[in-house]
Amino acid sequence: MTAKVIIFGQGYVGLPLAIVAAQNGFDVIGFDTNSSKVSQIAKGFSPIEDISDKQIIDVAQSGGYKVTSNPAFKEDIKVICICVPTPLGSDHKPDLTALEQAVNTVGKSLKPGMLVIVESTISPGTTRKVLLPILIKSSGLSEEDFYLAYSPERIDPLNKEWNIKNTPKLVAGLTNQAAKMAKDFYSKFIDQVVICPTLEVAETAKLLENSYRLVNISFINEISMFCQKIGVDINEVVKAAATKPYGFMPFYPSVGVGGHCIPVDPIYLSEAAKSAGAGSRFIELADEINQAMPSYFVERAKQIIGKVKSKKILVIGLSYKPNVADVRESPVISLIEQLRRAGAEVFWHDELVKGWKGEITTPISSDFDLAIIATPHNYLELSALKDVPILNTRSSI
Repeated sequence: MTAKVIIFGQGYVGLPLAIVAAQNGFDVIGFDTNSSKVSQIAKGFSPIEDISDKQIIDVAQSGGYKVTSNPAFKEDIKVICICVPTPLGSDHKPDLTALEQAVNTVGKSLKPGMLVIVESTISPGTTRKVLLPILIKSSGLSEEDFYLAYSPERIDPLNKEWNIKNTPKLVAGLTNQAAKMAKDFYSKFIDQVVICPTLEVAETAKLLENSYRLVNISFINEISMFCQKIGVDINEVVKAAATKPYGFMPFYPSVGVGGHCIPVDPIYLSEAAKSAGAGSRFIELADEINQAMPSYFVERAKQIIGKVKSKKILVIGLSYKPNVADVRESPVISLIEQLRRAGAEVFWHDELVKGWKGEITTPISSDFDLAIIATPHNYLELSALKDVPILNTRSSI
């Protein structure tokens, strides 16, 4: 009998997981509270770059996948995966609202013997101390009646080398049996699944992975500012350093970090460190540097054109990463806002994003005083700028 799986959240994490599980013999239900997204997927249109329309249509036509905005599920469900966002709130602190709501919803339909796997990013101790009590309360079951596991997502949108299948997967369980069941599930479509000794190890490992990236990107951004002062190309410096076959990993400059992981996960770790009475000075400094990068490029813009007040500026690339349409935590948004506060007339171009906050993408042309390359999508053709001065945030010169 085909094992039935329900996956909460059908975005950059949940949808690829749903599709690959369906492709490997599972009967998958994708749930999302966004009814327009559900409607789009149901019609065979993918909302993300990593999954094609054809992949959705194929698994739907085979009967292995369907999508819904109805959170209730039947007793024949064996595995529940929770892949909902855990962003930062307006106070720049962890916001578990969506996750707690999803876990509460899961609890209402939870039956004995079901396996619940949380993939959302959380602070160490959250699965055991926060999510488990919610499941117990909303289900009326005891913790011995069901199985609870944690397995942090490792999704890098549009990464052509590393995908769900070949990226090693961490799992941990409230019990050894829960960990084994989670490993058995993922092993059906992932090459390597590693069991961590505790839930807290898996939770912290996820935060460490992206804190490492934040710290190193911040360091390169700081070195990039130094290189700009002395007239050296930071990208050539990184390229030269990367010839060393050990002890160095290349990172590259930008207007700052964005997306659902790098600017968010380290703050979860920092807040956990504060709660435990431990320090997180590297993370705090790295976050400070990256938060300041848009301001740095506003000043660079002033150096190039004298002033930005009343100047027409085109910011090229609104999303946080090249070739994706995701604007979550995009530092480009802060750059645009700060330029406007400084009095500039700011337009943006991004054919992938197309629309944002009631605004639409502006064509690239020579009708500007300055163009700022923020996110360099592959499709970009900059020749239309002609003689417009260019500030490239991905370079120091």
